[in-house]
Amino acid sequence: MENLLFLVHRIPYPPNKGDKIRSYHLLKRLAKHYQVHLGTYIDDPADWQHIDKVNAICVKTHCVELTPWQAKIKSLSGLLSGQALSLPYYNNQSMQTWVDQSINQYQIKKVLIFSSVMAQFINDSHDVEMSVDFVDVDSDKWRQYADKKSGLAKWIYQRESEYLLKYERVIAAKAKSSLFVSEQEALLFKQLAPESDPKITHINNGVDTDYFSPEHELASPFHTDEAALVFTGAMDYWANIDAVVWFATEVFPSILNNYPTAKFYIVGSRPSKEVQALAKLNNIVVTGAVDDVRPYIAHAKLVVAPLRIARGIQNKVLEAMAMGKYVAATSAAMEGIVGEEPIDVSINDAADAMANQIVEWLKLNPQASVSLTNRNFVQLKFSWEQNLSQLLALLQ
Repeated sequence: MENLLFLVHRIPYPPNKGDKIRSYHLLKRLAKHYQVHLGTYIDDPADWQHIDKVNAICVKTHCVELTPWQAKIKSLSGLLSGQALSLPYYNNQSMQTWVDQSINQYQIKKVLIFSSVMAQFINDSHDVEMSVDFVDVDSDKWRQYADKKSGLAKWIYQRESEYLLKYERVIAAKAKSSLFVSEQEALLFKQLAPESDPKITHINNGVDTDYFSPEHELASPFHTDEAALVFTGAMDYWANIDAVVWFATEVFPSILNNYPTAKFYIVGSRPSKEVQALAKLNNIVVTGAVDDVRPYIAHAKLVVAPLRIARGIQNKVLEAMAMGKYVAATSAAMEGIVGEEPIDVSINDAADAMANQIVEWLKLNPQASVSLTNRNFVQLKFSWEQNLSQLLALLQ
């Protein structure tokens, strides 16, 4: 089989958060058709135990430790060099040396980049064909962050948005193809980088609908007398933090006033101080990391996705829908998912409207019936097997 270099900004295992779910499934599919050489970072000490998992899939791996606080300090050099701060954050001589040696030793001609920052390790002297999975338009995510901030933070985020977009355009111009996680993300980038329009496309995420299925018998983590509303996600990620703080303070009090047995469960690893503080509020539970999110989804009265900052496709929404759950979401959370097909999802960006819809659902549907409509929708449109067949065609 032909050799292929796969550069990923975070080890693609375990598939327990958005980017790692996508990169893991890409890696598994690539390994069926290529000898994969994986270069990646480990930014969570708990992930070192999973190196054997990726070693079993790849012919060669190079894992570099990345300590976030040190990387943040290093990223400030971008202010002097005129770069997006994300680039020095990931710049690493060990990674560069390994990439150079691997391309030379194994005569690698095809490279797949996962997250644009990893493209900095490929240069013209390598003489390779590079495809880039941008996943999301990261520069626009920084713009959204800037809109929520003030002062120095606003300036930093706005600068990052502008400088990163310049870099994204350079990379897209060099790439054979540029991939995004949804049609909406691809269309946005075509507007931002019109010179690369013909080479910009999208590959939807998928869901393991056998794993995320309402047919599994899973013990309930809730008390029988409570109506659980569940949010799942990494709770050190600012978009998730913003979502649950807004829901807990602006939406949930009205729900509780009208439905006293409601309880809001925030399920996810590494909850920030802001998230931990929410546990002091009435009928709110912050679980921290759990071994399996499925029992929380399966026994929830409904799942909430109140994201106000979002790019791409939200796996948390697809997984809940695959398990047949009704979902209350914002428009940002449903971008890239909602289409013309009827689904059991309410979409509201106003706190009062979201609260009223949730209360209405709870009163009309206290037994939390399974939505086969949502499950069938995911099975039809978000199959990994179907969607990743496009990736192999692009790499030919």
